[in-house]
Amino acid sequence: MRAARLIKMVLLLQSRPVMTAAELARELEVSERTVTRDAQALSEAGVPVYADRGRAGGYRLVGGYRTRLTGLARGEAEALFLSGVPGALREMGLEDAASAARLKVSAALLPSLRDAPDTAAQRFHLDAPAWFREPQTPVLLPVIAQAVWDDRCLTARYRRADGEVERTLEPYGLVLKAGVWYLCARVAGGGPFRTYRIDRFEAVGALAERFARAPGFDLPAHWAEHAERFARSILRAEVVVRLSPDGVRRLPHAVDPLAAREALAGAGAPDAEGWVTVTLPVESEEVAHGQLTALGPEAEVLAPASLRERCAADAARLAARYARGDAG
Repeated sequence: MRAARLIKMVLLLQSRPVMTAAELARELEVSERTVTRDAQALSEAGVPVYADRGRAGGYRLVGGYRTRLTGLARGEAEALFLSGVPGALREMGLEDAASAARLKVSAALLPSLRDAPDTAAQRFHLDAPAWFREPQTPVLLPVIAQAVWDDRCLTARYRRADGEVERTLEPYGLVLKAGVWYLCARVAGGGPFRTYRIDRFEAVGALAERFARAPGFDLPAHWAEHAERFARSILRAEVVVRLSPDGVRRLPHAVDPLAAREALAGAGAPDAEGWVTVTLPVESEEVAHGQLTALGPEAEVLAPASLRERCAADAARLAARYARGDAG
């Protein structure tokens, strides 16, 4: 346990010029007193850990000290080669850099672990695009990705529903969702963070000017908030539906999962037949018709009346077709 912690401490100090005792304690999940003892133990073992005193002080490695990655276990080495998404790296123009990095890591592994890249690749594969959609790489993605890496401002012309707009953006991060690339950015000089679809950029240009990243920005948290806000924004209508037990089970697979969760959370007690009545947020009556049709006889639309009549007409047509008694 302590040996693994000491190795992690060395790797942390290799990755940063200096770290305070508090930062190391937080990363290692130990007390600052333990950090002090571990630093002394490393120093006695020949690892040149130096402690700078004072308010701006901390721990650092001296003399350009580096350690090889010989402390990796097989599971760790295999997991390392799962961390990249080859298609996404290629689209961002980073395939060569990622390949070189993998080669360097492979060369640093113990001989007994040299097959880790192959064993991982033959067991796990990530196919990011959604079904029934040809993935298309936005032409401007490599330029945007490089600006994200370099913290460089971008001039951008973006296509919106009401026309094109031009902005100077601070590009914070990229997200690949179901085969579609998005940029999380804000207008240069401050303001709220917004999300842009990469394929709607008409033109971009990287500027020499760099921006200072907001210290509190968290890309995964920003995306999660944006995704939930977007899902809620398109659910502008409601339908009242009666569901069988099987319909309850199938609802999250037929409609937006967020809408299904909200509807089922507010459901009343089952009736005498075991069916429950829910109020379901939907994008529109037209979309709800297509979604609820997938539930077949496990759902009964109660309101609005226009949707109930439409579903009843569908059911009557279907019953008439099957009542003919032939397959012609």
